[in-house]
Amino acid sequence: MGADRPPVFERELGCTEADWLRWLPAAIGAHEWRRQPGRATVRIGEGELHLRWRTGEPRTIALVRLPRLHVSFRFEGVQAPARRAFMERFDLYLQRGGG
Repeated sequence: MGADRPPVFERELGCTEADWLRWLPAAIGAHEWRRQPGRATVRIGEGELHLRWRTGEPRTIALVRLPRLHVSFRFEGVQAPARRAFMERFDLYLQRGGG
């Protein structure tokens, strides 16, 4: 964490679209946002984050099938410190682990 986030990047998440949509409001926090099928726009200060997602083929490891969701992030008019702060919080909310 703490590294600058580029204005445009993609990620592959190990979740279903239903999982993503359940987690998204908490990850976004108090920011105003609107959702349409397969995409969302988040207001960050004077700028915006445009999210787009699509379901990928499940990853298969032996007999285990893991869901995959491809998500693209495109920040417009959001400076590096604000991108970093937003993504640090966002990543914490999406972080999943076992133990």
